Parts: sequence; C-alpha cells; structure tokens
Amino acid sequence: MNAGHPQNADQIAYWNGPGGQRWATRQAAQDIVLQPVLDLLIDRAAPKAGERVVDVGCGSGASSFALAAKVAPAGHVLGVDVSEPMLTRARQSAPQGLPVEFALADATVYPFVGESFDLLASRFGVMFFADPVVSFANLRKAMKPTGRLAFACWQEPRENPFFMTPLAAVYKHVPKLPPLGPEDPGPFAFASEARVKRILGEAGFSGIAMEPCRLELDVATGRGIDAAIQGALEIGPASRALEGHADDVRAAAIASMREALAPFVKGDAVLLPGAIWIVTARA
Repeated sequence: MNAGHPQNADQIAYWNGPGGQRWATRQAAQDIVLQPVLDLLIDRAAPKAGERVVDVGCGSGASSFALAAKVAPAGHVLGVDVSEPMLTRARQSAPQGLPVEFALADATVYPFVGESFDLLASRFGVMFFADPVVSFANLRKAMKPTGRLAFACWQEPRENPFFMTPLAAVYKHVPKLPPLGPEDPGPFAFASEARVKRILGEAGFSGIAMEPCRLELDVATGRGIDAAIQGALEIGPASRALEGHADDVRAAAIASMREALAPFVKGDAVLLPGAIWIVTARA
C-alpha cells in the first residue's frame, strides 16, 4: 500500500490489526446482517451495465461483487480499502468472471485516473476519514463530469438499537468507552445531515440529497439469540467495551445482553431496528 494520509494513520492501523482481522473473520455473517442495507444502496445507486464504479471502504468485497454483477460484462468495479485482512478475503471470495479488482489504498490520497468513474458508491466505508473534505475532493476528481455518488451511513446512535441495545446491556457491568466527538472518524461520523451536506458541498458535489431509511436487521442471521450474542462479542462496540475484562464480568454482561435482546426475538431471528441515510449527489 502507498502511504496513506497521515491523519488517517490510526484508522489504517486499526483495520490492519486484530480489529480488521476480526471483521474479516466475521464477514460472512456480517454480510447477511447488512444485506438489507446493500439492497437499498444498489437500488438507489442504480449501477448500469458498462459503467465504471469505485467502491470506497469496500471491506471484504460484498458491495463490490453486487455492483460488479450489475455493470458486467463491459463495466468495471474498483474496490478500495485500507485493510489488508479484509481485502485478502475479498480477493479469495471474488466470483469468477466478475469485472472487479481491489486496491489496498487510502482513498484520500490514492492517485485515481481522472474523470474515469460513473459512480462512487460505499456501504459504511466513508465515515472513517480524518479530513473528509480532502478525501471526497480526491474522489470527485476521479469521477466523470456526469458522475454520481451514492453511499450508506448510519444515523444518530439513539436511532440505532442495532448498536445500542447490546452496548447498553454491557455498560451495566463495565465503564463506558471514551466518547467520540461528533466529527471524529467512526460509525456515526456522518450522522448529522448538516455536516454531510457541508462536507460534500465543500468537496465540489451538487444535488446532495439524504434519504432516511429505517430497517430491521437480523443480528442472529437466522440462528437464534446465542448467535446474536456471539456476534456482539466478536465485533462492534459491545465487544470493544468488554475487552480485557474478567470472565465473571463477561458472564454478567452476556446475561444482561440476553435479557435486553429477548424482546427482539422472532423465531430464530433477532431483529434490531437500525436507521441509515442513503446519500446521493452529482459530481
């Protein structure tokens, strides 16, 4: 990987360390959980046969594969991510014959070919930039003058029991994680409509629209409450809050999580409400 933007060093370190490895390991289940988000994004992004697409923060590739299936055979998708563990998984699992390639790179500074993409897309991959105006300005230069943008990002934490229900249960037993500022990189960095519109406007985009979407996400992937709890222990804020705590504390937190998730159980699913923005704009 070429050197990333210096301000993104913490994120690059995280996604290439044990954190990124855990996400790569958990990817198959996480793709099932987030499939409703990807379906919405693909619908709103409307990739067409023959188009060239850049997928920012593509992770282990599910979004890139879905986009590539729409633009095939003559189109092309470039998936960009800073995480070597996740891109390794993407390359291993890429379906044969899809027009997709991956670059281990920081999109803030990557030397894209100018005016070469019809569509900039992302499923939860753009909230981790330290200086998002600089990042989006670099991406916009890579887009054709007729190009368009479509990405998914999370709304406020309080709108997202998907994150907060397991975390609130864990917080009964362990100290809270250090709070992130509203402009710090992280899952909720793009929760503010005003902030997103300002960033994209300053980066040169126009026609910016933000559609609020509510979803129910099956954190159990159809495998019951134990699978939901296991998922919360593997990745996400509840797992981070529990890191390094003794077994008895973990056991008490797991019992609280089970109690908190019980109202959301429907058969073998555990359906937690989530709220996202689908952001669209023109280059």
